[in-house]
Amino acid sequence: MIEIKVPELGESISEGTIAQWLKNVGDNVKKGDNIVELETDKVNMEITADHDGVIQEVLRGEGDTVEVGDIIAVISEGGASEAPAAAAPAPEKKEDNKPAAALPEEVKETEPKKETDRPLASPAARKLARELGIDLANVQARDPLGRVRPEDVKAAAEKPAAPAPKAPEKKAAPQSTPDVPGKPVERVKLSRRRQTIAKRLVEVQQTAAMLTTFNEVDMTAINELRKRRKDSFLQQNDVKLGYMSFFTKAVVGALKQFPLLNAEIQGDEVLLKKFYDIGIAVGAEEGLVVPVVRDADKLTFAGIEKEIMALGKKARDNKLTLAELQGGTFTITNGGIFGSLMSTPILNAPQVGILGMHGIKLRPVAIDAERMENRPMMYIALSYDHRIVDGREAVSFLAKVKEMLEDPETLLLQS
Repeated sequence: MIEIKVPELGESISEGTIAQWLKNVGDNVKKGDNIVELETDKVNMEITADHDGVIQEVLRGEGDTVEVGDIIAVISEGGASEAPAAAAPAPEKKEDNKPAAALPEEVKETEPKKETDRPLASPAARKLARELGIDLANVQARDPLGRVRPEDVKAAAEKPAAPAPKAPEKKAAPQSTPDVPGKPVERVKLSRRRQTIAKRLVEVQQTAAMLTTFNEVDMTAINELRKRRKDSFLQQNDVKLGYMSFFTKAVVGALKQFPLLNAEIQGDEVLLKKFYDIGIAVGAEEGLVVPVVRDADKLTFAGIEKEIMALGKKARDNKLTLAELQGGTFTITNGGIFGSLMSTPILNAPQVGILGMHGIKLRPVAIDAERMENRPMMYIALSYDHRIVDGREAVSFLAKVKEMLEDPETLLLQS
């Protein structure tokens, strides 16, 4: 028999939830076959078979929480199934998170009960302890060999009794909205990833001195440039020229001038990062994920667009790896694709800055004292950690992003 165990899941991840069994009891498997899909705090991953054989037993059901090293299934080698002819389905989800099936009796190990060792004490000490009602296990022996003597028992009796620990105060349970009789409701348990997202967003707001500043960008120049170059760009690079490459280039240019927004707080030190790994927030079915475009300062517009397109597809297909989600230095999020006009983005810890893009709307803009024009305008927002970034620096950073976006030729020259 070969045990299938939960492997190491990655840095800071010690447990996961069984999302789906891909094989059932009685199924033949080959080495490298995916057996089960596991949901962790960050990504979903498949556990594969290390040997050829037959699924003999499934020990944990869908929805169960499992830890690294837990045995979740058993494979018999050789290819002959010892299971009944009809393949049994994987265990159904249970609320108590207990194993779906117990191990066979023949493989259970019986451990003898370990008796409590009697303290080493002289007969006189034992007699005195009985008379005084002293538990020898609580008597500290001064003998180098650990033998309790009558004087040790007397010292324990004279020692003032420790105050009984106070019972913990009962906190009132948070009140939940009761089901309304006669009204249709549905209770849906939060996924592991959704719980993690909620926890971390609350932690950021409780630990960081988060503040947001706003500005607006006239997108006329970018729109005209995209209109002129979109066909040739697509033909040459096999990818569309979108807005994200412009914003990524502008952010990198501004970060180089205001490096504290590309930093991280570690205790009483500030870690200034001399590289530019830009996180791009992507809305996936299970919630927002932030894959990272590595070394964005070294990529061309086409390179950025290709990387964002590839990461976005992986996010939607739930195929992102942990490495693709870790280590970002700054984040860009685009609520405009969902119709947002203005919002306050929340920091992606431990980063100290995040830029929010929004919808492009035609608005009347004063060209000079006498002329008005309808221009495609976008509000942009910068949330930052005021512990290390001052307001002057944050406002100047956002103004620099605006300046470069409104003169996109400078971004092309930087590439």
